[in-house]
Amino acid sequence: MSGKTLFSKIIDREIPAKIEHEDDHCVAIHDINPQAPVHLLIIPRKPLSRVGDASPEDQALLGHLMLVAGLLARKLDLAEGFRLVVNNGPHGGEDVPHLHVHMLAGRRLSWPPG
Repeated sequence: MSGKTLFSKIIDREIPAKIEHEDDHCVAIHDINPQAPVHLLIIPRKPLSRVGDASPEDQALLGHLMLVAGLLARKLDLAEGFRLVVNNGPHGGEDVPHLHVHMLAGRRLSWPPG
């Protein structure tokens, strides 16, 4: 990736955000345009453009993002369920070219999405 993305600026505290979780590998923030009562973005600190650009060396990081979603579900008492979404590329709904996982919860989610 060339230049800093919006998410890199949030991670570096250049742009404010409501942080729900932070560790050595990722940051989870509340989405500023929520699509459900709970809408978090789980963002890796590593500036990976998209999941389609991930390599085998990113396997542990990708798994960590899923484990953080489970941790957040327990922390926020989302026993009724949640959905994880990863957009990849313009046709996949990607707005920011920095991998992130949307965590949606707090209401019944329909299928198929979008």
